[in-house]
Amino acid sequence: MDTLQTVLLLIAMVATMVDSHDYGDALTKSILFFEGQRSGKLPPTQRITWRKDSALRDGFEIGVDLVGGYYDAGDNVKFNFPMAFSTTMLAWSVLEFGKSMNSDLPHALEAIRWATDYFLKATSIPGFVYAQVGDPYGDHKCWERPEDMDTPRTPYAVSKQFPGSEVSAEIAAALAASSMAFRPIDLDQYRGSYNDSLGPWVCPFYCDYSGYEDELVWGAAWLFKATKAQMYWNYVRENIHNLENASLNSIEGGSFTEFGWDSKHAGINLVALNASDSTPFISNADNLVCSVLPESPTPKSVSYSPGGLIFRPGGSNLQHATSLSFLLLVYSRYLSKANRVIHCDNMVAGPARLVQVARRQVDYILGSNPLNMSYMAGYGPKFPQRIHHRGSSLPSIDQYRGQIDCNGGTQYFNSNNPNPNLLTGAVVGGPDIKDSYSDSRSDFVHSEPTTYINAPLVGALAYFKSHPS
Repeated sequence: MDTLQTVLLLIAMVATMVDSHDYGDALTKSILFFEGQRSGKLPPTQRITWRKDSALRDGFEIGVDLVGGYYDAGDNVKFNFPMAFSTTMLAWSVLEFGKSMNSDLPHALEAIRWATDYFLKATSIPGFVYAQVGDPYGDHKCWERPEDMDTPRTPYAVSKQFPGSEVSAEIAAALAASSMAFRPIDLDQYRGSYNDSLGPWVCPFYCDYSGYEDELVWGAAWLFKATKAQMYWNYVRENIHNLENASLNSIEGGSFTEFGWDSKHAGINLVALNASDSTPFISNADNLVCSVLPESPTPKSVSYSPGGLIFRPGGSNLQHATSLSFLLLVYSRYLSKANRVIHCDNMVAGPARLVQVARRQVDYILGSNPLNMSYMAGYGPKFPQRIHHRGSSLPSIDQYRGQIDCNGGTQYFNSNNPNPNLLTGAVVGGPDIKDSYSDSRSDFVHSEPTTYINAPLVGALAYFKSHPS
């Protein structure tokens, strides 16, 4: 990005920052979204009432209760790897910004507990960790309500013989982060990628492309944060070189700039900030910020759309905008407490600048963008109407009590009509790098909501609720 492009981008960003948003309303809705993703027996307090009970026999074919948890996106499979990351991020949001959530805090904790109750079931058989429920190929061939599912609900597990370090460590991280309100759990000790053990079923949907070492260190960092047991911090210190060998200190590949359901590198550096020997993690966190700020003279890890939205390669781009915004806010708090600034070569950035960049991303999602539309369903006067989501796009049980089978939903998928059921709070994949959005149900890369887009946004919205300007 040359100097002129940078100046024009900054002008565009400042020009749209005058818009004001109701962060409290957006926060409420971002948490409510998780109720629309629930699997299992719904409680009497369920607020998205067009959703009903579903998948009530998950795991029964093998004698294990795997009922509950979340559908991760617009399909009806329970992928425990991204589900666990979403749970970790919800818990981290509460730990960092829970005091700002006010009446939404009980609902955020309830969203966490819905997942952790399920993960305790998924780890209840000694030597096994259940990583997934549902055949993704069968599921993705059908456009069915979760209440009508007749596709195979096959459970998939990792074990000593068929290891899955990524999903095991991510569940450990989720339970450790949640244990500050709930309970701790031990870290899985058997190494090996779940790509190798469950590759035909988890790939290409949620294949782990960054390796499993980052999840092991991430899990240990959270276990140390939750328990203060030195053994977990020793593990982080002794194994951080495995991430360095995977290009921790480079912009390309698995690096200090990567953060999401697949790669935890950038998150590790922030979770480790308050440890006694955190100097190398601080350096990496500084480098992350320098790689994101548009005016920084250092190499960039992101691109920006003309309207100012962060972009990274891959689908569901708003996951990068929400997760990086969350990290910027967490680090800004640390910088303020430490009375520090960041030096990006000859440029200096203080905590206020990090907050400004994060606010720009959140405001863009809420409607301060070239299309003047919110990318959160139910927020603002203009938002996506045809999201890629089975339950939202099909008539609810209240509207049509008969079964809609695998092929019966195709007419609704192909329809140009708006979805009949509002999945309040769902944030879709977002616009393309030119700030365009087609609002097409079939364009799942841009129109599908996911739990891992919303989870980091919960924390960011809580922060801005208490810092509205």
